[in-house]
Amino acid sequence: MKKVSATEAKTHLGQHLEAIHAGPVVIQKKDRPVAVLLSMDEYDRLRSFEDAYWSARAEEAEKSGWLGVEESMKLLKDAIGEKPQSKQ
Repeated sequence: MKKVSATEAKTHLGQHLEAIHAGPVVIQKKDRPVAVLLSMDEYDRLRSFEDAYWSARAEEAEKSGWLGVEESMKLLKDAIGEKPQSKQ
């Protein structure tokens, strides 16, 4: 993986944007990684993994039984000690 300083990244951004097609480019400040340049295809691929993960978690929650909005709000309010509002 290519690593460059923040100054180098700023000075030669166009070259580094071309380089991301070969792989991510790590941008460092004071020899510490602070950011990564990715190609849009790689970003989309990572997002699809994240979407699949959360979709699987939602399916698991649905199968195990979940609380609706009203039940969730009641539990949250009970947890923080908020008194229920009276219905008019």
